[in-house]
Amino acid sequence: MNSPNADKICFPGIKSDWNGYDRFDFELEGVACIVVRPEKTSEGVPWIWRARFFGAFPYLDLAMLKLGWHLAYTDVAELYGAPEAMRRYDRFYNFLTTEYGLPKRPVLEGYSRGGLPVYGWAVKNPDKVACIYADAPVCDFKSWPGGKGAGPGSEECWNTVLNVYGLSEDEAMNYGGNPIDNLEPLAVAGIPLIHVVGDIDEVVPLQENTVILEERYKKLGGTIEVIHKPDCAHHPHCLENPQPIVDFILKHYNRRKA
Repeated sequence: MNSPNADKICFPGIKSDWNGYDRFDFELEGVACIVVRPEKTSEGVPWIWRARFFGAFPYLDLAMLKLGWHLAYTDVAELYGAPEAMRRYDRFYNFLTTEYGLPKRPVLEGYSRGGLPVYGWAVKNPDKVACIYADAPVCDFKSWPGGKGAGPGSEECWNTVLNVYGLSEDEAMNYGGNPIDNLEPLAVAGIPLIHVVGDIDEVVPLQENTVILEERYKKLGGTIEVIHKPDCAHHPHCLENPQPIVDFILKHYNRRKA
């Protein structure tokens, strides 16, 4: 195992350059994984764990790498937080924390549909999460891809959801495991949340997702900050200047790191 205080942890796989940083691509039981290594590792080897769309709108990822954080990713595409996604997350987490000494509480990062696996895994593992950053996140799969509310949804993706969860249409409509339904374990654990949203998001409607989640989390006594982009639709994600997100993460990570 590499020393958890080493500036240059040597990860397995193929090494390449990603925006000036060392990137390592490898597989765990046939599943694609990526770790990007900072130039100089921050004390304690903190890491941020991204779900879906690796490399898209990487403003926060690059800011955290600059601060000495590692960036990690494992492929859960087209799984929408279903049990197979959770198995992949467990395997990746155990690999990085056991074999490479990364700390037990990463920051979770989910863009769009990436909100489903991020919240799904956090609810099952609230003791293993420092905080959550979610950007225009899907918080209820009935909203997207189901399209059962104001948004257009996606019939193809909805059918995939039904398949990977093993649900009928009626069962999916009554499913109680979406992020908006499963917040109490996070609030009890004191996990801080930050969302960045576009107020005119036509794909993942704000009122059906983050608005509900924010209201419920506050009622449970949880800490949540929502950054609104008034004239923004579903894209672009993140903030070109991600400093407000960085500040939130550092404030709460330093309190919860373990």
